[in-house]
Amino acid sequence: MPAPAFDYFDHPDRAHTWLGGLGRVSTLAIDTEGASFHRFVDRIYLLQLTVEGRHAILDPIPLGPLSPLGALLESPDVEVIFHDADYDLRLLHQDYGWRVQRIFDTRIAAQLLGIKAFGLAALLEQHFGVVLDKKHQRADWSMRPLTDDMLAYAVQDTAWLPELRDRLAERLVATERLAWAREEFARLEGTRWPPEDPATAFLRVKGARDLSRRELARLRELLPWRDAKAKELDRSTFRVLGNDVLLEVAKVPEPTRQTLGAVKGMPRGLFERHAGDLLELLHRADALPESDLPRFPKGPRFTRDPDFDHKVGQLKAVRDQWATKLALDPGVLCSRERLETVARRLPREVAELAEIPELRRWQVELMGEDFVKAMAAFAPAPVEDSPYRD
Repeated sequence: MPAPAFDYFDHPDRAHTWLGGLGRVSTLAIDTEGASFHRFVDRIYLLQLTVEGRHAILDPIPLGPLSPLGALLESPDVEVIFHDADYDLRLLHQDYGWRVQRIFDTRIAAQLLGIKAFGLAALLEQHFGVVLDKKHQRADWSMRPLTDDMLAYAVQDTAWLPELRDRLAERLVATERLAWAREEFARLEGTRWPPEDPATAFLRVKGARDLSRRELARLRELLPWRDAKAKELDRSTFRVLGNDVLLEVAKVPEPTRQTLGAVKGMPRGLFERHAGDLLELLHRADALPESDLPRFPKGPRFTRDPDFDHKVGQLKAVRDQWATKLALDPGVLCSRERLETVARRLPREVAELAEIPELRRWQVELMGEDFVKAMAAFAPAPVEDSPYRD
């Protein structure tokens, strides 16, 4: 199926005229294109909109502030349709400060219906016979000018979302799961990146916990240097020096040009230019006294419970039975992390489950009684208050 016709806007006056001419809008489908695969700092490089059968692509770089669009996205009277909204919401807040309100996420809706292939490409093919060209999945949307086939690909990310939303919502109503979806959608509101301390970024690198304290000190030196190089080149960090390579560099027993050059994945060009810098960073970390070596902050301590795994296993059995009955993925129905939270709480009444922030109301209503029954066997025996107890 050919891509639908669309308007392309890269001039503020034309974009504002188009947005202002929409009038009263009840639904709006939106998607964003970033360039995290290519650029150091990701931002929105393309905005796709579908509003009441009209399709538009906005180039946000020359358009500047888009207050008419922000007003629509933040209006409680406009339902905003996404597919997999999380990253889009983070970018919209980062670049514009917008807090999108009434959200409908077709990915979440599909998952709550038990649809196993819930990616947008799979859903469009299933419902509309639309086959997306995969060659643009890793496209550099920061490039200009964009090719016609890139724009044709981009418009399809929203063109069918309103009708897809209607079909999925109809099934949610039929399966009595619309309230589940609405609760999930409401939790998406306010999604944003939390502020991060650059000084502790090395602690968030996957695999850092496997390092010794000395190796962790090396990583603390290496990471900001790598990030500075990536920023200078405006290139994704993994394209400069991947985290997996940084971890291997941090673990080199005796750093020399020869041992560093032998690290698997070490980019030849970067090594030839900056081997001296890398060695200096490693030697600086190696010169630190033991007292100055970093360590991970202590996490929350839980009282050791010999029955904990058994408790989680009982809850998992309840969850899995319901998942089979509802034809849902068990992880979608209730994640293991939430099951562990319930196990630690050891609820005696359903009302106690409602006090767990991680649990959804619909999960409590659906499985709460069974969770409480599963935990009843682990409840401590009551202590009798009797003068003859001893």
